[in-house]
Amino acid sequence: MNLNVENYFISTFSSQKSRIGDDGAVAGEWIYSKDLFFENVHFKRHWLSPFQIGYKAMMVNISDAIAMNAIPRYALLGIGMPKSFSLNEMNELSSGIRTAASEYGMEIIGGDTIGNTKLDLSITIISYATDPLLRKGLKQGDLIAYTGEIGKSLRGLRYLMAGGKVHSKSRFVAPKLRQSFVSQARRYLRCGLDISDGLCSDVEKLTRANRLGMQWDKKIPKRVRCSGEEYEMLIAFSPAKRNAIRRIAGRTRTPLTIVAHAVRGKYTNRCKSHHF
Repeated sequence: MNLNVENYFISTFSSQKSRIGDDGAVAGEWIYSKDLFFENVHFKRHWLSPFQIGYKAMMVNISDAIAMNAIPRYALLGIGMPKSFSLNEMNELSSGIRTAASEYGMEIIGGDTIGNTKLDLSITIISYATDPLLRKGLKQGDLIAYTGEIGKSLRGLRYLMAGGKVHSKSRFVAPKLRQSFVSQARRYLRCGLDISDGLCSDVEKLTRANRLGMQWDKKIPKRVRCSGEEYEMLIAFSPAKRNAIRRIAGRTRTPLTIVAHAVRGKYTNRCKSHHF
């Protein structure tokens, strides 16, 4: 049995009234989200500078807000920091976090810091949205597409794991979020989420949430379909809105690839889990 234990554990907290199931939890016009960024799980410390670690930790969390068409406002930080960390390393880490926050007009409002054997970051983002983009809403026949180019994060990871280095603007180091595209396209979108666990994995989340299946319309290499931590958008929309979506993509300089359409049935992801 190929059990996704991450999904299983999350399901133990879910109920009919649960807010669990989207990139963030909607509570009125506020959205709360949290992602972890742990050493030796998401990164090796010799791969990235303290600035880059802080910056990326914030960006992968801000991605959840952007994916839901929300405006990130506040952040709470939980940091387990090696006792060997120098004051200069602390300042670099802080600078990376503050730089990402300032790009989105956010305020760091608190958190907790402890001594640790490695560098672990847990960040909570509090966002505001009047028209959030959720995972539910997919209809049979809707087109499924992704923004940008996927597969580059995996390519960067493989370079690093082989002992190489990647450019400071690499997708693995500095995710590019699609705030302008999402906000402008929201009225035409049925549903969406960010691609954090890989195209196949996140397509499965989208179709499962709507009790539908999907049919591929474009051949995508397995290494690309399974590449995680892309932080591009996975979206769905009616075929009647295709041209409107493409115009917005052009206006915001957002590459857009239509890969599938929703059908009856069930879609099962065959990619290996990134987390367990």
